[in-house]
Amino acid sequence: MEYGIGIVGAGLIADFHARAIKNIKGARLTAILSRSDEKAKMFSAKFNCKGYSSASEFYKDKNIDIVSICTPSGLHLDSAMEAINAGKHLIIEKPLEITLKRCDKIINECEKKGLKVGGIFQSRFYDGSQIMKKAIDQNRFGKLVFGDAYVKWFRSQEYYDKGVWKGTKKYDGGGALINQSMHAIDLLQWYMGQVKAVQAFKGILGHDNIEVEDSAVAALEFVNGAYGVIEGSTAIYPGFLKRIEISGTKGSAVLEEEDIRFWKFIDENKEDDSIRKLFEKKSGTQGGSADPAAISFEGHRRQFESFVNALSEGKNPSPDAIEARKSVAIILAIYKSAENGKKIKVTY
Repeated sequence: MEYGIGIVGAGLIADFHARAIKNIKGARLTAILSRSDEKAKMFSAKFNCKGYSSASEFYKDKNIDIVSICTPSGLHLDSAMEAINAGKHLIIEKPLEITLKRCDKIINECEKKGLKVGGIFQSRFYDGSQIMKKAIDQNRFGKLVFGDAYVKWFRSQEYYDKGVWKGTKKYDGGGALINQSMHAIDLLQWYMGQVKAVQAFKGILGHDNIEVEDSAVAALEFVNGAYGVIEGSTAIYPGFLKRIEISGTKGSAVLEEEDIRFWKFIDENKEDDSIRKLFEKKSGTQGGSADPAAISFEGHRRQFESFVNALSEGKNPSPDAIEARKSVAIILAIYKSAENGKKIKVTY
């Protein structure tokens, strides 16, 4: 079966979704929905699909089996409910939504209708990310001691000024953490397991006229007993690649965007040298560190392919919405801690 996929929202990230869909088997890009008739026409011409500015007409399209939501974060639920009521499966850009209540509404309504829903976390699908996860699952790090995520990015004042919804609580739900740092936070909890509690600070250190943090730092306590740190910012020039550090009693590794930059274990095996050689040259991606358009669509392509394969096999997509909800829970706990100055338990 070939699935038809319709995209809601014609902003920057929708281009990555469209290119990803165009490069997988088992699916085709069917349509785009934008509130702007002009944007819908431009997008449809660029990607050779139908263009809709009417939501009712878009959701009536019987050639759409899956809806990909690329609207501002705080509008994900609205689009999701329209898709669910129309009987469409969902794949939703991060974050799933900006509150746990809104996340749960999406999850529960999809369960009632027997629809599949996944959250976009394309960083999980790169080779370096997969190699790191495999080593953790094989207990090669020994007892995990530290798990750290660093997202020291740069966004100009113009970036916030030109977007009506950017930097707003209503549509963004937050700033540097829930928007720019979420992929790193997702990877961190995927590797380390659930976060038990956080203690945090946040503020606006490098921008004007925004409602949300452009910088935050949090100390973490994981359920497994390990500790960690999250640093997220859009105020740091010139911007650096996102970095995940996993450290244990028997080994340590560093993932810098798509590349493994450090890989060392007490008990070395025959694959370790080949892994280090594989990543001797950097992939060259800027990972969105200074320009949100400077990313590859390959991660999205792999995730869309995985999603379509899961549907074909009658399985839940990975990561599903329940998994996508976890990073939202961690970030909201960090915000609460930063606001009241207390250690906060993460409620999943």
